[in-house]
Amino acid sequence: MSFNGYLKPSQNPPETGMQAIHQAICNVTKPVFIVDADGAPGVCQDGNVIFSDCDNKDFNDSVHYTLLSYTPPLSPENLGHPEFKNRYNIKYPYVAGAMAHGISSVELVKAAGNAGMIGFFGSAGLSLPDLEKAIVRLKSEAGNIPYGFNLVFTGAPEQEMAIVNLYLKHDIQLISAAGYLRLTIPLLYYRIKGIYQESDGTIICPNKIIAKTSRLEIAKQFLSPPTDKMLKQLVDKKMISKQEAILAKNIPVSADLTAEADSGGHTDNRAAISLLPSMIDLRDDLFKTFKYSTMPCIGLGGGISTPRSVAAAFTMGADYVLSGSINQSCTESGTSGTVKQMLANALQTDVIMAPSGNMFERGIKVQVLKRGSMFAQRSSRLYDIYTRFDSIEQIPDSIKNEIENKIFQNSIESEWQMTRDFFATYDPAQLETAENNPKRKMLLLFRSYLGKSSKWAINDDPARIKDFQIWCGPSMGAFNEWVKGSFLENPDNRQFATVAMNLLFGACIVIRRQMIVQGGSPLLNHIGKYNPLPLAEIQTYITHMSG
Repeated sequence: MSFNGYLKPSQNPPETGMQAIHQAICNVTKPVFIVDADGAPGVCQDGNVIFSDCDNKDFNDSVHYTLLSYTPPLSPENLGHPEFKNRYNIKYPYVAGAMAHGISSVELVKAAGNAGMIGFFGSAGLSLPDLEKAIVRLKSEAGNIPYGFNLVFTGAPEQEMAIVNLYLKHDIQLISAAGYLRLTIPLLYYRIKGIYQESDGTIICPNKIIAKTSRLEIAKQFLSPPTDKMLKQLVDKKMISKQEAILAKNIPVSADLTAEADSGGHTDNRAAISLLPSMIDLRDDLFKTFKYSTMPCIGLGGGISTPRSVAAAFTMGADYVLSGSINQSCTESGTSGTVKQMLANALQTDVIMAPSGNMFERGIKVQVLKRGSMFAQRSSRLYDIYTRFDSIEQIPDSIKNEIENKIFQNSIESEWQMTRDFFATYDPAQLETAENNPKRKMLLLFRSYLGKSSKWAINDDPARIKDFQIWCGPSMGAFNEWVKGSFLENPDNRQFATVAMNLLFGACIVIRRQMIVQGGSPLLNHIGKYNPLPLAEIQTYITHMSG
């Protein structure tokens, strides 16, 4: 690609030298014009351009330069889709994803909101009283910043409904729905309850869902209206009115949807480069079919950890990006300092798939950190034992000794008593089933190890460091490789806003550099290469230098 045009600078003549070009690319609020300055590449950031096949007489003999390539202004707030930013009253199209057990903490959610982004509190795994405390605290401290809570599919309808009722009680109007294998009555109840129509015909749905999935068949359910069958169930149960059911046929179950590529925690290890386009095409088809008044936005999560990956997401058409693993290493996250340091040392290859705690019996897996922990091997061993035997009593003594000495570090009897005590408070219905089902009892016992392993990591139990369950995707290693040698190599410097703004600002530079190169002006590798900057310097580039 080459330009046929000329530039007449408004004030200063072109600056020459690669460093001048580098500085111009970083000044993201102004365009970059690469021109021929007496046989050498020069750069201007203002002026009048004529794109023409005519000769230079169009400038009436004024001082002008042949235009070689060009890139427009591109600031972080210009990334993504305006509708998504307007919908949640945010400045930047950046979501801090929910990490269970409060790892996505009140502090992290507040940091995201104060930075002009949006974060989701990690509700999964918390008891109802602890979750309610987090809700009350966040509502009292957050002020007017946007935020949400997550809702994770567990296959336990009573527990799911209890969480939904808690959200409705406290007027939580935004949730992240993750891990769903199918739509559920509690999820639809949350979405539809309170829907109404204004006098001009506009349908208002107060409660919004941002779904997260890697599967097209599940995304289709979220991006479609609720089925008549499920609406009838809600009406028959007197959970919603007939009018609410009628209005619900005009909205998608999920206001927006995140395509979840290879990530920490629950993941199908999908490739972002093939997943995102498919999700966007699906959204476009369903939007055309159902003729919604507002188009759902499609974001990308999984692998969001470097300026290049963020730039790639937006270049492929993502309306927003969602980060996860890297936030866990930020100062505001709710995990321990030991875990943050372990994450800061991780390479892209230091991850492994392991059995999932809440879907253990189905063989569903999560991606975790393997460096420094034996959790993946030990939990996989428990799953192998679970599939081979129908009760604890059937397990041979030699294997029982292995479980007690190497995994539980406690007797099976004592572990079961602690498991009983936990479920008596957390989900009593599970115990009722287990009392009459030996296989179910074994399931709850083994799942207790998986549940406690994440808490040992969060609470920094030094005696159980080899059992830490730390959800982590390869993006963590990619981030560490990018920040190596910079101030962000130290996890003590990884404030959420600093990390997020470096990714967004860096993505702008990556995109602008690539446009210059594709315009026909090759650059040396280090020109336009972005290295982490302190937040104050980024703010200088995107504010003061725009004048």
